[in-house]
Amino acid sequence: MSAVPLESSPENPLPVRTVARAIGSWVARLGRVWMEGQVTELARRPGMGTVFLTLRDPAAEVSLRVTCSRALCDTLGPQLDEGARVIVWARPEFHLARGALTLTAYDVRPIGVGELLLRLERLKSVLAAEGLFAAERKRRLPFLPHGIGLVTGRGSAASRDIQENAARRWPSVCFIVREVPVQGPAAAAAVSEAIRALDHDMSVEVIVIARGGGSVEDLLPFSDEHLLRVAAALTKPLVSAIGHEQDTPLLDLVADVRASTPTDAAKRLVPDLGEQVHHIGVLRRRAWRCVTHTVDRESALLVALRSRPVLADPARDVRRRSEEVVALRARSRRCVEQRIEAAQADLTRATSHVRAVSPAATLARGYALVQDQAGTLVRDSADVSVGQPLDVRLATGRLSVDVTRTMPAPLNPPAQPSQDQAGAREAAGRQGRTS
Repeated sequence: MSAVPLESSPENPLPVRTVARAIGSWVARLGRVWMEGQVTELARRPGMGTVFLTLRDPAAEVSLRVTCSRALCDTLGPQLDEGARVIVWARPEFHLARGALTLTAYDVRPIGVGELLLRLERLKSVLAAEGLFAAERKRRLPFLPHGIGLVTGRGSAASRDIQENAARRWPSVCFIVREVPVQGPAAAAAVSEAIRALDHDMSVEVIVIARGGGSVEDLLPFSDEHLLRVAAALTKPLVSAIGHEQDTPLLDLVADVRASTPTDAAKRLVPDLGEQVHHIGVLRRRAWRCVTHTVDRESALLVALRSRPVLADPARDVRRRSEEVVALRARSRRCVEQRIEAAQADLTRATSHVRAVSPAATLARGYALVQDQAGTLVRDSADVSVGQPLDVRLATGRLSVDVTRTMPAPLNPPAQPSQDQAGAREAAGRQGRTS
């Protein structure tokens, strides 16, 4: 829609009525439009057929005055009230007398909770797909934080509830409080800026966002996409304590810990001093019982060891072992002596037997062995000739002789040789064989 500029100059200025009519004509060209906003002011004056309301954009500090007929407003009933989100079909009008811009509503349609929840579900699906609700990104709260950053409304009951309950549990707890709007169009941006500042504060170890209960519309700032992304980017754990148990803004899903109430948040932030003292006492008693039980068990074991004979008279076992060693030595000595005596007896018998059958014994009794030059024993005089040299072996020494005469054996057979002669002959035969 194009606009024709008015011709004017410092020397030829236009009257106010002319400018006002031009503005009115320009505004009238817009026609009827559909708008979405939040009702911030609603005035029903008695006796008047017109209702005045202010429609504000929740995402910006922009508002417009809207008028509608009482009949149209009455048809909406309690749905049209301050804080309600509505869709308005209106026509802008510029009043020349007042120089004010207003919109005349011809149709007003409240946005129900179902529509708001549907929009939140869509945003929830998008953020869940990006992993902002994943359990693995949740961080554990510190056991005893030195500083707790608290973002809450100005003078709110939730702030007092958290601080009083936390101080009751742990008196030395320290809070760094940031009071910001927690309702309205500026709430999401203010809360985002507050938690970002606390995240950069080195004295803060955990951040808490707390607000009391309210309607779905009142808690909408805590489902704002910008606030959720700022909360997900924090480097410190975040606790969400928004509303009551049944209230579930999307910030509860992004936060590391979700507290059902501000009182529950205080219980999660700091431990209870009395419980910790009691727990320490229980652990000390348990440790004392363990130590005393161990000492008693070891003492009983020492008494049992000392009562044993080996510890009552340590030399007793040494003496017993010494006696066993002495007995074993005597036994081994007897065994060796018996073996030696038996071996000596066997040696004596063998020596006697060897001596009895030895040719040397026969020679010692006066016999001699006669051998020719080839070493063969001479048993018959017919086996030698006169002048043949012979070797005579005596018991001690040898003789070399020459045969001067041979004599044949008598015709009568010789008598049975004696045992000595038989032994000498047998020895001589063995000697001849070995030679």
